[in-house]
Formats: sequence, structure tokens, C-alpha cells
Amino acid sequence: MQIFRRCEQRNCLHRQVSGTTIGVRMKFIQWACCFAFLGSLSFESFAQGNARCKDDLVIDSQYVNPIGSTYVPVDSWIYPAVDRLHALGYVDTAYLGMRPWTRLSIVHMLKETADKINDDDNGDEACTIYRVVQNELKPDVEQLNGSHAPHVQIESTYTRLLGITGTPLRDSFHIGQTIVNDYGRPYEGGFNNITGFSARSEAGRFALYFRGEYQHAPSAGGYSNTLSTLLSNNDNISFVTNPNQATIPSGPIPATNTFRIVEANLSYLLLNHEFSFGKSDHWLGPAKGGSFAWSNNAENIYAFQIDRVEPLNVPLLSRLTGPFRYQFFVGSLKGHTAPNSPWIHVEKISFEPTDNLEFGFERSTIWGGEGHVPITVHSFLKSFFSFQNVPDSEKFSRNDPGARFGTFDFSYRLPFMRKWLTLYSDSLVHDDVSPISAPRRAGIRPGIYLSHFPGIEHLDFRVEGANTDPPTSRSNSGQFLYYEIVQKQGYTNKGFILGDAIGRESKGGQAWLTYHLSPSEQVQVSFRNAKAAKDFVAGGTTQNCFQASVIKRIHRDFEVRGWVQYEQWKAPVYKTGSQNDTALSVQITWFPHEQK
Repeated sequence: MQIFRRCEQRNCLHRQVSGTTIGVRMKFIQWACCFAFLGSLSFESFAQGNARCKDDLVIDSQYVNPIGSTYVPVDSWIYPAVDRLHALGYVDTAYLGMRPWTRLSIVHMLKETADKINDDDNGDEACTIYRVVQNELKPDVEQLNGSHAPHVQIESTYTRLLGITGTPLRDSFHIGQTIVNDYGRPYEGGFNNITGFSARSEAGRFALYFRGEYQHAPSAGGYSNTLSTLLSNNDNISFVTNPNQATIPSGPIPATNTFRIVEANLSYLLLNHEFSFGKSDHWLGPAKGGSFAWSNNAENIYAFQIDRVEPLNVPLLSRLTGPFRYQFFVGSLKGHTAPNSPWIHVEKISFEPTDNLEFGFERSTIWGGEGHVPITVHSFLKSFFSFQNVPDSEKFSRNDPGARFGTFDFSYRLPFMRKWLTLYSDSLVHDDVSPISAPRRAGIRPGIYLSHFPGIEHLDFRVEGANTDPPTSRSNSGQFLYYEIVQKQGYTNKGFILGDAIGRESKGGQAWLTYHLSPSEQVQVSFRNAKAAKDFVAGGTTQNCFQASVIKRIHRDFEVRGWVQYEQWKAPVYKTGSQNDTALSVQITWFPHEQK
């Protein structure tokens, strides 16, 4: 029997960041102060874990029968909590570049790091995070130790109210995107709403997860026919014969009132592999602002997946590479009309040769489509095993292996500052095997994460850059990264880029300053910048977004999540002069914490 150790909590402070211009600064500070005040009302929550902690996660035996476990959605608070615990020098078995994780795989991560936290005399902050995460996963361990009886649990119900003034951007494939990494949900100027619920069930080795929601967005003017034609021509698609393109929000745009399945997957656990089918989250990179290979910027696709959920050690090989994980999924893309309905397959493998270093390689291939290549086992195998460039005669034939993209990422806790600084990067190439073999043709998103400030354990800072315009002559007119000469609507699903929302042929960066009220609560201020090249979008584009947010738990069962964002943008091809929009969002979530 293994029993997890005891811990304490400490109190913390708060910090804010402001904009650069006077007008923006004043508006941003006003909203930030408002949110900070709301956060300060929860000061007593700092002390909720001051009492000595009981070690709750106890697995009766290492030989218990394996049971299925649902994935934790990538927008859960658990990921930043475990990420922070990793940056503090713990949970060495967490694979940051391959998410989501199952609930029981997170339990195993906690078990592996329990003694390390206990042996550290300065591990109070880490132990606080550890305790809150373990309490969230305690029912899963009870189920593992219990009768393994089938059960169903309502995980959450939620509603989000979103108001937007001004004209927001909703075109990640061209001009820009105001709200990013939000599952491709609809939004327009005016009142927007999502209301939904999530549920999960386990029965033996089977696991089932479902999240669905009603979505409302008002009507909007959209792009003019002139602008739509210009952008379509830039993508080498005739707008006259193909006027309805998901990647171009042509006007008028009708109001949205629909029920959408966000996640729905059935999985079976076999030899530490989850075999699943349905709509599942993916985030295949270590960065916070985006992932080149796959993120939650677009709506999830229906796919078949094989996922190694626990690290694999291979004799002799793992002495060099360390333990590793791998993942494969294949499914169809929606919203493509040039050609119609292609498919995509994704493969990734991540290694941990040391406790402080993780690196991974990924490949994505979009192939097939109506009138181009039929979706068959033969065409899939040809695409899967193709690694070389092919001539145009093959590219435009039924033997086309597809549009191939590759990524490389790593994260590294720096020497002498293992518990302070984590350096990481994500990179992307098109028609090259890997960014390692073609660094000058690669897009890149480097970042650094400071897990806490001296004397202020609850405050952290993160900064990232992003560039999809590498110094190569092929990066021109937006027709390189995330684009392909045959798959002209590129790396998208229902109009949104599947990977990094920075978009095509763009540069930018992001920064976050976060004050943690508790592991599941925070006050945060952030800044995001993006600029598209002038040879891609006529006149170029510029976005500057300032955001302040608060996440607060009310007792155990209710969460209030609010944010306000002020955006300034310029896109002369769309609207003349400087434009701005302001978005205010409040989401209330109920976590029943009961089984039926």
C-alpha cells in the first residue's frame, strides 16, 4: 500500500499588467481592478487548505484489475495545475506535449511524485497543488479499489454569457481571430451564449464521455463580396464557382442557434492503450497560447484513436530514449470544399530521456477528398508510409499521398533553476520530414515559464513568441505553412485552423501574469499580439488584445469564470483605420460531485 504525504498552504499576493497607450491602459486597468476586487473577496479561500492534509489516494494493490478511465478535457483547470506542479520540479512522468490525459493516468503521475514532494522541506506550494488535484480524482481511486460496478456521473452543467461591442474578427485562416482556443464556437458582435453539460461513465475497461451544448450567436454583416473574392483568389479557389467557403465568413451571416456535441467518445482500455472512437480533445504541444500540430482552436473531429496512456519502457532502448508515449488518430475534416471532405491522420511520439527533458515528433497528413483521391485503405496506407516529395504529375493524380506537415517540440527544466524556469518550444514544417531537418523552413513558438517569484509563491509568469513566416522564398502569399496546393483550405476544420491560431504567414507573441488564489482559482492579466504579412493579406494585419480574467470557486460545487478583453486591430483590406472591440464574458459552472 502506498499512502500520499501531508502538506500545508500559504497565503499570496496579486499583480496587474497594463496596456501601452493611455486610452487602452485606462480602460484595461479599470476592468483589471474590477476583477482583482472580485478576486480579493475570496481571500479566505487561501486558507481553505491550511489544515493538515490527509493522504487520500490509496491504491490497495499494484495488481488491481485495470479499468477504463475518461479523458480530462483540455480546458480543465487540472492541466495548468499539473503544469505548474511540473515547473516546480515534480510530476516528472507528465507528458506536457501530449494531452489530454485520462483521469487515472493523472493519479499515476501523482503517485510517482508523492515521495519527492514529501522529501522536500520547501514543497508547501507543490503540496497544496497536489492535494487539490488528488481530491478531484479521489472518486476514481475509490472506483478502482471497489467493485468496478458500472456508473454514470453528471460531471458539470454550465452557461456562458458573452457580450461583444464593436466588430470582432473570426477568420483564423486569413485576417485574424478575436477569441482563440474555444472549440470553434460561434461569436459575433452582440449577445452570445453557450449552455451545456458534460457526463462520464465507466464500466470495466469501457469508458464513455459526453459534452454537448446549445450555442447562440447573433447575425452579422460578414465580408463583402469584393473581399471574399480577393481572399478566395489568394487561396487559388474560384469564388464564382465556390461561393460557400467555411474559411471565408462571407456576409450576410445568419444567427446561430444550434446544439453541438463538443466531445463524445467511447474508449476501451487494453494493455495501457485507450482504443476510442468519437470526438475527443487534443493538444499536441507544450505551449499555452497554441499548438502547431493540434489544439482546441477548432471544433473536434470524429476520429478513431489509439493512445498509449501510460509511459512505455522498452529494455535497452529506454536506456537511451527514456520512457515514451505515442498516439495515433484518423478522421474526416468538415468545411472543406476544395476538395470536399478530405481526411486527416495524425501520429505523435514523445520521449523523456531525463526527468527534466521531454521532446516529441509529430506528423499530420491531409489526404483524399471528393473528385481527387478516394478514401480507402489503400489510399490511407500510401499516405501513411509516404515520406518523400512527389512530382506534380503524381500530386494532381489519384496517387497523391496528401498534404504533409510535421512538428517537433520540447520542454526542459533549466539547470540550476529546475524549480523555477522551464524552457520550451514548438515548431512546424510543410513537406519536410521534421523541423529538425529543415529549421530555416520551420514555423516556431518558443516560450519560457517562471513557476513563481521569489517570496511570492502564488505568482507566475509566462511569455511566448510565434512565427509562421520563416525566411524561405516559399513563404509567400500565405501559401506555405498551413496551406497546400491541392488541399487549398489547408489545416482547418469548419473554417478554423486546427493548430495554432496565430495563422498563416504571421508573427506575434503572448504573455501571462497569473496570481493563484488556489490551484483551481486565479486572477490573470495577459496580452496577445499578431501580425500577418503584407504579401499575404493586402496591407497586412495587426491585432493587440489585452485581457483580465478571474476564476473563483464558490464552495466546492460552483465555479464563476469571468474575463474582459479589449482588442485593437488593423486590417485595411477589411475596414479602414484602427478598429476596436470589447468582449465581456461570465461563465457559471455547477459540479454536482455525485454518482448515480
